[in-house]
Amino acid sequence: MTFTHDFFRRLARECERANLFPSPPEGDGSEYNPEEEQEERYRKLGVRPGSRFLTVGVDNQVTWPKEEKIVKFDRYTLVLFPKTEDHVQSVHMDLMANRLDHPEAMTVINRFLSIMVWCDDNFAIAEDGWSGNPVPVPVPKPDLAFTTAYDYVFHRKLPASEDAMRALALYREARNAQQNAFVSYAVLNFYKIVEMRNHGKETVRSWFRENFEALRQANVEADEIKRFLDLCKGEPPHKYIHDSCRLAVAHTGKRSKSDPDDANEILRLHTAASVMHLLARRFIKNEFVISDLIYSGD
Repeated sequence: MTFTHDFFRRLARECERANLFPSPPEGDGSEYNPEEEQEERYRKLGVRPGSRFLTVGVDNQVTWPKEEKIVKFDRYTLVLFPKTEDHVQSVHMDLMANRLDHPEAMTVINRFLSIMVWCDDNFAIAEDGWSGNPVPVPVPKPDLAFTTAYDYVFHRKLPASEDAMRALALYREARNAQQNAFVSYAVLNFYKIVEMRNHGKETVRSWFRENFEALRQANVEADEIKRFLDLCKGEPPHKYIHDSCRLAVAHTGKRSKSDPDDANEILRLHTAASVMHLLARRFIKNEFVISDLIYSGD
């Protein structure tokens, strides 16, 4: 390309005219129109035809990018979204590009968070997620519903015994853990509640055997009972609770290899915890005769 004297003379005239008659620039100065800008953003985030993203919100205090960013983790590609006024931090994985199914990708995300926790020595909790979006989308901040009452009537006393107070404390810890993705801790605390008055492996097993059958006969939470029985695969439920739940999360021996990063293991423990929750609640009601009404006066 050659710039002649005539080109510079015309350029000088245009500059002089622009100074004499200033006008706003055409357009907003953006390189792209809004649609093209969105397409360019998605391209930079690794979106391809046929993409199907797993989206997982993350509650954490580890180092996180302040802008959307692609990171390489081993042989996998992850997209990190920052926290905003309306959204939580999140991790996204294209299942198609990474050649993973939902549980496999969830396990990789857990592995990534475990590395971050180790490096920063702080917490990172993977929350509920979903898959199927063709592009990564931000995760809204949770707006959890809770029970309110127009006329709030409260009339309770401290439980009569220290054991009863400790049982309620363990129950609260277990339910909090269940809600906040610490399911192995939930399983362990539900089990500890039953251990309070059933000492020794066989005594505890016996209690679980009798009371699980009572739950089943009463048709309490039948769907959860059925899912748990499917999980047991023919093994007696009381034995499964002791061997594959309590021992699995409390020890790391040859027969206890519970991996809290493994998405399938997390699902297994959540299924078990849902039934152990029912059993622990039954134990507290029967052993300590504690009402679950906030106005009972007990």
